[in-house]
Amino acid sequence: MKILVAADGSHHTKRMLAYIAAHDEWLGPQHQYTVFCGVLAVPHGAAAFVEKSVVKGYYDAEAEAVFNPIRSFFKKQGIDASFVQKVGHPADMIAKLADSGKFDLVMMGSHGHGVLGNLVLGSVATRVLANCKTPVLLVR
Repeated sequence: MKILVAADGSHHTKRMLAYIAAHDEWLGPQHQYTVFCGVLAVPHGAAAFVEKSVVKGYYDAEAEAVFNPIRSFFKKQGIDASFVQKVGHPADMIAKLADSGKFDLVMMGSHGHGVLGNLVLGSVATRVLANCKTPVLLVR
């Protein structure tokens, strides 16, 4: 199964990884994992005052902060995962990548705000569910 793991480095991501580790059916060579991190874009007005290399360095550092513990997790599990980062709104990019990459499943942690919380705060998970044609497994 080709699985897209959407990660943001929060404790919800860590709970999702713990879920994977606790369920043997998610481990093993029958699965191909791609870990995705979406980094929000630096506002254009702010980015205009620094060199492009500084902004790119910021994006890379943000993604690496998310990826490093996940790399360690997959290495301990004996899984060779690939890692993808993109700049923009994470929910939109997750849905697009899941569809264009022909993934069988999207796995992601969820904050679990509930309906009222989503109205006030918004939710990446809710937006992914609304826009993604690929099945999504939310771990709370």
